[in-house]
Amino acid sequence: MKHFIPCRSALVKCLSVTYFLLLALTLAAQPKKEIVKVIVAPDHINWEYKTGEPVKFTITVLQYDNPLPNAKIKYEIMPEKMTPTKKETLSLPDGRKVVEGGTLNKPGFLRCIATAMVDGKEYVGLATAGIEPLKIDPTTNVPADFQAFWDKAKAEAAKIPLDARMTLLPERCTETVNVYHVNLQNSTENTRLYGILCVPKKEGKYPAILKVPGAGARPYYGDVEGAEKGFITFEIGIHGVPVTMDVSVYNNLMAGALRGYWTNGLDDKDKYYYKRVYLGCVRANDFIFSLPQFDGQNLGVTGGSQGGALSIITAALDNRVKFLAAFYPALSDLTGYLHDRAGGWPHLFNKDNYAFNAKKDKIETSKYYDVVNFARLLKIPGYYSWGFNDETCPPTSMYAAYNVIKAPKELFLALDTGHWTYPEQGQKANSWLYSKLQKSK
Repeated sequence: MKHFIPCRSALVKCLSVTYFLLLALTLAAQPKKEIVKVIVAPDHINWEYKTGEPVKFTITVLQYDNPLPNAKIKYEIMPEKMTPTKKETLSLPDGRKVVEGGTLNKPGFLRCIATAMVDGKEYVGLATAGIEPLKIDPTTNVPADFQAFWDKAKAEAAKIPLDARMTLLPERCTETVNVYHVNLQNSTENTRLYGILCVPKKEGKYPAILKVPGAGARPYYGDVEGAEKGFITFEIGIHGVPVTMDVSVYNNLMAGALRGYWTNGLDDKDKYYYKRVYLGCVRANDFIFSLPQFDGQNLGVTGGSQGGALSIITAALDNRVKFLAAFYPALSDLTGYLHDRAGGWPHLFNKDNYAFNAKKDKIETSKYYDVVNFARLLKIPGYYSWGFNDETCPPTSMYAAYNVIKAPKELFLALDTGHWTYPEQGQKANSWLYSKLQKSK
């Protein structure tokens, strides 16, 4: 979604820092611009095909946005994340070539990856054709005690005092918004949850938005813009550490104590790392409901990747959530790899992790944390957005979750996006979420 300032110069400095931080995040998410571009596109404008229907890909090599004559390329075609079914090396006399992609005899995604070598440097492009994606079924199933497991976990967490502590961050406040660093008790004793709370200064009651994070660890700055539009926003971290430290601290944590956190405790559903994370999102909602400025009813949740997963999961676990907006949700249909197709991030059971993770206890644990099994429970309207070229959160896995949702849902496809978004995607999601929360008041 997408500070009390003592003087004008401080305000300019603060806004400049915020601008460049947001700019850096945007640039990191978008593919970098290069002199040579390799563009791959399916021959259907919507990138979708029927099962058994032949797929063709157009491969174009551009230099300074003009076709590069006699470009040398190699390409491979495969069901996404699987072994290539076709490989070929070609010369493109006019910088462009249509190649046969074959087909799939069941719903899924067929990907073409093309590589051009120009002046000793490799340039890569890809495109992914959807084969009746709305008919993709999940491979995971629901444990018999799934609901009981999470009901018990929530009940136990509810017994723990919230013990919320708020620290005003004057340097981040604006004329209309107060910004706080929040520290509260998580779902078990001796674990904390941290986040950045932004609250409109004007007296009144406001709807709220919980912002849940993507994978990794980093500082957070809060959604001041959302608060300036009349929403309480609470942006949380999930690792039990303050979210206002220098970025080097988080980098060190990811290289050490938090390295591969998504596999910690995977052999035991009660000890898996994400249990505290999922329950922590509900605790964050508890905190929002404790705020006197909250209108007591209108709560939305949003995030991308791991945050997209947490948006769906939080809405399924907590019926106080009224709307959700999720971008390319991770943790979806994790067992896909065990059925010869792509599974969701963090790819627990792919060929690189199969030997260590493909054990009965770990497979069973994954079912209690798979987005698919939470998506089945959704009862509220949701807005979803992703692209077909996502190599981090494969569209096969995302559709496996999306297709089981019975609640009202909207899907905005930005077909050529990978694990990133166009500005329009965020704008549309914001508009949708803002309007829903305001209309419900």
